[in-house]
Amino acid sequence: MKQYKYKINGSEFDVTIDSINGNKAKVEVNGLPFDVEMIGSTLVESALPDSVSEGASAPVSAPAAPAQEAPKAAATAPMGAGEGVAVKAPLPGVITSIKVELGQSVKKGETVVVLEAMKMENNIAAENDGVVSGIAVQTGDSVLEGTVLITIA
Repeated sequence: MKQYKYKINGSEFDVTIDSINGNKAKVEVNGLPFDVEMIGSTLVESALPDSVSEGASAPVSAPAAPAQEAPKAAATAPMGAGEGVAVKAPLPGVITSIKVELGQSVKKGETVVVLEAMKMENNIAAENDGVVSGIAVQTGDSVLEGTVLITIA
C-alpha cells in the first residue's frame, strides 16, 4: 500500500493505492474508493515512487483520477477561493454549471453551482447572504466531497 498527497487545481488529495493487478488498481482518494483502469499500460507496484512525506511535493500525474471523465466545456479559468464562507461540494461529481459571477450578490438558498453526481443534477445553494468573493472551479471540473467551489463574503 502506497500513500501520496497531490494538489490538483488548488485542491489537495490524499491518495492511497491499495492494490494493483495488471492495468487495474484499487485506490482511495480522500477516503473514497475508486477502481482505476490504465489504458494502454500496466502498473507494477515496485515501479511506483516511494510514499510522499508530509510537506513534500508529489508527482505531477495522479494515478487516482476517476475512470469517468467529463469533457471540458469552454469556460474561464477559476478565480481562486477568495475570502469568506466556503461553499463546498457535498458529494463527488462534475461541475456542469456555475450560476454566479465574481462580485455578484447572492441570497441564502440561491443556487450558485450545479453539480452532476450519479447521473443526477444537484443544485448547490449559497449558505449565507453576501457577495461572491471567489470561484474555485470551472465548468467540467471533477470535484470530490469537501472541495471548495465558491466563497461568499
